[in-house]
This record gives sequence, C-alpha cells and structure tokens, in this order.
Amino acid sequence: MSLATLFEPLRQPLFTVLETPVSWTEVLGFGSGALCVWLVARQHVANWPVGIANNLFFVLLFAQAGLYADAGLQIVFITLAAYGWWTWTHGGGPGSGVLPVRRTTRTEWTWLLAAGAVGTLGLTLLLDRATDSTVPFWDALTTALSLMATYGQCRKRLESWWLWIAADVVYVPLYAYKELYLTSLLYVGFMTLCVLGLRGWTRDLAGSPRPVGATA
Repeated sequence: MSLATLFEPLRQPLFTVLETPVSWTEVLGFGSGALCVWLVARQHVANWPVGIANNLFFVLLFAQAGLYADAGLQIVFITLAAYGWWTWTHGGGPGSGVLPVRRTTRTEWTWLLAAGAVGTLGLTLLLDRATDSTVPFWDALTTALSLMATYGQCRKRLESWWLWIAADVVYVPLYAYKELYLTSLLYVGFMTLCVLGLRGWTRDLAGSPRPVGATA
C-alpha cells in the first residue's frame, strides 16, 4: 500500500465552507494547531508533541494546496520541535529544569533578520523557478517568518510572539486565497492566542530576575 493510498481518507471532504470542501486533514490541523498554540501560551511542554502532530497534518494539507514551502517547512518544524522539547526541559541551566523567558539579544536579531532576508529571497527564486506555485514570495516570506519565530519559541524569547503575529497577518489572506478557509480562520485564532501568549510571557519576564551580563 502506497503512502498516497494510506492518507487518501484524510483528504476526503468532511463538510463545506463557502461552497468549498473542507477535508479531515484541515479539520485535524485546525484542532491540533489551536491546542498547540494554547499550550505554548501557557508554557506547557506538551505543546511540542501536539505541535509535531499538527505539522504532519499540515504536510499533507499544504502539499495538496500547492504551498510547497509551507509543506517543507513542516518537516523543519518537526526537527525544531524535538530541539525545543529538549530545551524546555533541560535548558534552564544548572539546578533548574525550566527554561526562563528572555528577550532576544541584539546579536540574535542580527542573525535572525539576515537569515530571514536571505531565506525569503532564496525560497522565492526556488519556488518561482522550480514549482508551479502561484504565490512564491508570500509562501517564502511566511516560511522565513515562521522559522524565525520557532527559533525564538524554542529559546523562550519574548519577541517570538511578535514574529508569529507578523506571519499570521500574511497567513490569513494567503490561505483564504488558496480556499483553505478553515485554516485561514484558524490563523485568526492563532493571532488572538499569540497576543495572549505575549501578555503572559511579558508578565513572566517582568517577574524574573535579569541574568548577569545579559544584553537587550
């Protein structure tokens, strides 16, 4: 039995939204994605396995919709999730099993912005020349923003929430354009959860001691 045959039931429509069929894959991606962001906002380590399940559903969904960078991004997310899972449980330093919330340093911002710009340009050219993508720039931009945000999430950097919000602002109309209406609605919910997560992490940061030698 091939993988295509195995996953075919997940691609079957469950109901329709605006005369567009919504598949099991999109519904399961909606549910697992919402749960994952809620768990991240609460700094619950279970967000990582739930997020991995969400990534697997979205690999199928985005590949079917022709969002190839977003589909490939999910594979990267799974790798980063394994790293984030370990970091959240072992990255708090000696005598601590909990990674504290911190601000992104100037050095991290320099590398993140440089990598984001290069990644967006490179992916745009690749998608434009090597695939039938109709939205190469926007697919590449959201991919770069998402990877930047995921790095910050793995390290519990407060500003990762702003990067997620920026990505979601693009994702919502992009998915609606691709007629993934339920996923577009999910990302509206993501933005709300991101704002709540930002507020929660800001309170935690304000209540934690500033490490010696830290830079803004």
